[in-house]
Amino acid sequence: MHLSRRGPGKSEQVGGDSKGPGASLNLPNKLTLVRIFLVPFIIVFLIAGEKVPNYTAAAIFFAAVLTDWLDGKIARSTQQVTTLGKLLDPIADKLLISTALISLVQVGRAPAWMVVLIVGREIAITGLRTIAASQSVIIHASDFGKYKMLAEVAAVTLLILDWPPPWGIVAVPSLGLLCLWGAMLLIIISGIEYFLKFWKVIDLNR
Repeated sequence: MHLSRRGPGKSEQVGGDSKGPGASLNLPNKLTLVRIFLVPFIIVFLIAGEKVPNYTAAAIFFAAVLTDWLDGKIARSTQQVTTLGKLLDPIADKLLISTALISLVQVGRAPAWMVVLIVGREIAITGLRTIAASQSVIIHASDFGKYKMLAEVAAVTLLILDWPPPWGIVAVPSLGLLCLWGAMLLIIISGIEYFLKFWKVIDLNR
């Protein structure tokens, strides 16, 4: 994780982009908004879809994940990294994963208790990010957080596609559930790491 606080000698700050409040959204931020726009379609096609595996919902989810990869790549390669993007991108990621997992609970492909823990953690981290941003501090995602996202994407994709077919062994979970278990482990580790970093840099008296 890298921390940045407004003040002398610091390279980043929260409070606005260099082009001013009247500047239009750049391409990476537009892609982030597209990801948010696709979320309702995932819910509709996943819950309303009758076929298992649900290729339509999987295709929309993959397109949303692709925008996540593209907006980061474009922002870095063209030096269009903005404060808005740093704050909006993780919110879009959490919204995408959380709504997909909740929809999978609705169709009976993901355990509700696991999804509650995952979504609860995401809400808690979003709250900490908001508090940090109010004090001009940005806490970037760690490597554990990035691996967690990959595990969640793999779990959601496999659960939507219902692939591979059930192995016929009651005690052995599906590959999608195994990925979900892996995501939960990374969620716990990255959550603890984030909280410790947050606790060190935040001013509780402000």
